[in-house]
Amino acid sequence: MKHFPIYRSLMAAVSLRRAVAIRLLGRRHRDFRAECDFTVDPRAIEMGAKSEVKNDMQATLNKHKTVEGHQGHVAFVGAGPGDPELLTLKACKALEAADVVIHDRLVTPEILELARREAVLIDAGKEGFGPSMSQDDINALIVTHAKTGAQVVRLKGGDPTVFGRLDEEIDAVTEAGIGWHVVPGITAASASVAAIGQSLTKRGRNASARLLTGHDMKGFADHDWRALAQPGEVAAIYMGKKSARFIQGRLIMQGADRATPVTVIENASRPDQRILATTLDALPSALTEADITGPALMFYGLSPRETQAGLTRIQQQELA
Repeated sequence: MKHFPIYRSLMAAVSLRRAVAIRLLGRRHRDFRAECDFTVDPRAIEMGAKSEVKNDMQATLNKHKTVEGHQGHVAFVGAGPGDPELLTLKACKALEAADVVIHDRLVTPEILELARREAVLIDAGKEGFGPSMSQDDINALIVTHAKTGAQVVRLKGGDPTVFGRLDEEIDAVTEAGIGWHVVPGITAASASVAAIGQSLTKRGRNASARLLTGHDMKGFADHDWRALAQPGEVAAIYMGKKSARFIQGRLIMQGADRATPVTVIENASRPDQRILATTLDALPSALTEADITGPALMFYGLSPRETQAGLTRIQQQELA
């Protein structure tokens, strides 16, 4: 679909290339190509029906010439944790159909490569405690492009419904009268817990797991630390590197066992994935020693299976 191979061979065979280039521009041209790819049988030319194929394509061309301007639409798409093979089919199709892709900084180059060649790629990266495009500016960017009639993909790392400020962006496009839909992705917690060979819940251990953020718009985020400090509790903590000492202090203050396992997964699912196994007591110093600089998710109450492959030398020492 991305490169329209059938369309190209048809155009060469029936000599419509010049007519299409003159009469169709932008999205109309792309929609015409897509319809030819899926509705015209190239074997008909080999069977001597070249004129019939040309007539069919001419009729399709005439239809797309008269199509009124397309309405813009926004797809909020989850890019997953980084491995392009973890994208959903629906996410791939959205990228192949996009005129504009507005992406977060955590979206890997390999995933951006899946967007069609003509798409405009815009980096709208946000970074906690670092330089960022404001949320209002991102909202305005999405709306501005969609109002031109573009098919916009707002591409977010992980799943857009988990700490992705999805509601604010949906509110902005809804207020502007623009259609939208959501394509869920694999969130970092799912990829990270798979990387350590564990599950978020386990019979006899915990019947629930919390998804927490280490910081919010006001700074370090407060939670029900008393409940989380109880034995057997499990939490996946997003954006927790810079707030590690704060989290440690709050939990210990509420009676958490200092020996509670904590596992940090950096760059989950990517080739440079690293796993750091430590304890609540040693958490801040372990993070400093490991020099974790990439996106990381922290599991409170979980440790990797000792048979898990691919741990670095430092990580093996932590497990020993």
